[in-house]
Amino acid sequence: MRFNRQTLDALTLPPGKAAGFFWDDALKGFGIKLNAGGSKQWVVQYRTPDGKTPRLTIGRVDTVSLDDARRQARIILGKAQTGQDPHAEKAAAKARNAVALGSTIETYLVKAKDRLKPRSYEEVERHLRRHWHPLHALPLTGIRRADVALNLNRISETTGRINATRSRAYLSAFFAWCVGEGIAESNPVIGTNKPAEEVSRDRVLTKAELHAVWNACEDDDHSLIVRLLILTAQRRDEVGAMTEAEIDLSTPMWTIPAGRTKNGRAHEIPLSEPALSILRGKHRMAGRSMVFGRGSGGYSAWSQGKARLDQRIAASGVVVAPWRIHDLRRTAATMMAEYLSIQPHVIEAVLNHVSGSKAGMAGIYNRATYRAEKQDALEQWAFLVTAL
Repeated sequence: MRFNRQTLDALTLPPGKAAGFFWDDALKGFGIKLNAGGSKQWVVQYRTPDGKTPRLTIGRVDTVSLDDARRQARIILGKAQTGQDPHAEKAAAKARNAVALGSTIETYLVKAKDRLKPRSYEEVERHLRRHWHPLHALPLTGIRRADVALNLNRISETTGRINATRSRAYLSAFFAWCVGEGIAESNPVIGTNKPAEEVSRDRVLTKAELHAVWNACEDDDHSLIVRLLILTAQRRDEVGAMTEAEIDLSTPMWTIPAGRTKNGRAHEIPLSEPALSILRGKHRMAGRSMVFGRGSGGYSAWSQGKARLDQRIAASGVVVAPWRIHDLRRTAATMMAEYLSIQPHVIEAVLNHVSGSKAGMAGIYNRATYRAEKQDALEQWAFLVTAL
């Protein structure tokens, strides 16, 4: 029969039959399923290359018009004629929609752990697991921009705007990975408002503040690390996880292996006399390869150590504006340039920054020169620090 309003209204089932199919003469494969209760559904049936005849439901006759149903049927049948399998595509889409955000995040974290440094991984893990937990049960492909924006507001209200901005960045990176893996069609984070623009920190301590920090240091591990951070201008975890094997007191040189540096390049730091004195006087625990900390790892009590140091600074009567451990590295670089007129490329070498002048073969041929220049710069810097 050719489908029209009259033929559709006249459809009936033989007595005792629970359901029946009726097919349109005008479009082969397009039909109606009539149920005993009177409900009707548009269906389309086609043959796959392997001989199977899957059937798809388009929608209810009372909600989808004949013209719309026929149009959708033509699309499905057209795909089948080109060798595609619309039924399999629909099943795959349904399976994708059943995958929750939380389980996909766990897969992402497993892969991220291999390429991120431990501290970076812990940060990503914390944000994705904790701050985005309210969305974990939602289907990955069903998460909307509105869902992301609403949760960003919650994060901002409970933990602060900067924290929310970082959470947004980590979720966006996650969805970018999902798009690349073909398990998401788009990134719902794109287009949401940033809770706050992160401003690059530019805190540099004054000479008086640096003097106060230096004098407040005692003989505990945190204090010794802080003084070495000032004298060497290296990163917090590079000093905190220093090993005995990295130190050559006879040279004297501290060599950080490539696996422990931010840029993946081994880094030599000539040790000034004050730095050498700290390392020679540091009490070692038998059987440990680490210079600082306890157990199998390096130093980890950063928050407690910093709090005690700040208390001692306050007790000294010197007013020091809020500062972070990383500000010591920036302060060293700034003062080397401002007070000692150390050349920028030498300061970059001390900081282990890779510039155009250090990249490639130029970096290999100039390594010995930089070693001498770094030694001179750090000796001048140590003299300035201890003379404050």
